[in-house]
Amino acid sequence: MAAAAAVTAKGGAVLLSASVLSVSRRLLPSCRSNIISLVTGSKTSLHRRISIFTSGRSCHSLSPAAVTGEASSTSVVVESTDEAPNLAHDDPVKEAADVLDIRVGRILRAWRHPEADSLYVEEVDVGEAEPRTICSGLVNYVPLDHLQDIKVVVLANLKPRNMRGIKSNGMLMAASDAPHVTIELLLPPEDSVPGERIWFGSEEDKDKQSDAATPNQVQKKKIWELVQPHLKTTDECVAVLGVLPMRTSAGLITCRSLKNSNIS
Repeated sequence: MAAAAAVTAKGGAVLLSASVLSVSRRLLPSCRSNIISLVTGSKTSLHRRISIFTSGRSCHSLSPAAVTGEASSTSVVVESTDEAPNLAHDDPVKEAADVLDIRVGRILRAWRHPEADSLYVEEVDVGEAEPRTICSGLVNYVPLDHLQDIKVVVLANLKPRNMRGIKSNGMLMAASDAPHVTIELLLPPEDSVPGERIWFGSEEDKDKQSDAATPNQVQKKKIWELVQPHLKTTDECVAVLGVLPMRTSAGLITCRSLKNSNIS
């Protein structure tokens, strides 16, 4: 039977022996290493059961013996959780997020795209000399009158895209449920200022923001593709990167009602 000694680390986390942790990681590459419990019993009475946090996975019962070839009564139980990964400030995902130019915007007016049934066209104030034109596929999710004169969150350093004859220069950020049936725009606080750059972390982190990458850099380095899977909403509908809240000087970015949902 493979040894599975438990060691208490900083913060009270329980860690596994390298052999079992290696097995669990090979079986589920998305598994996090915060082990929350280790229960050991005799061969005849208890299986050793290990609970590991994953992100958005179903519960599976896995046998390390199937991978290692060792005779064992050990089973690994992977429990689903919606908890976001705890990203450090020097994490590559956090560093990538810091060069995204995410801003407070205000929709000045919105209308149906004349050539695309699923698209709206919006003129959005993002603190520049002229408003930006942005196309968004929200027709089936957000009534048009809900887009007039509201504050929104804009990803502003994407390369412009031609969308059925109209050049779209940015993206409205929104939360969506798993089946993509319900979509809600991310909402800055009412007294936030159009054009302010949004950041992730504490209030003090505002002054630590990196310069925004150029649209070409965002596309070439696939920065948005790296960051987007780590963006979620919490139980309180607050937008977060891992556990780092999305902020303006006026407060947190939220959505209306979608909890533990993806953001894109």
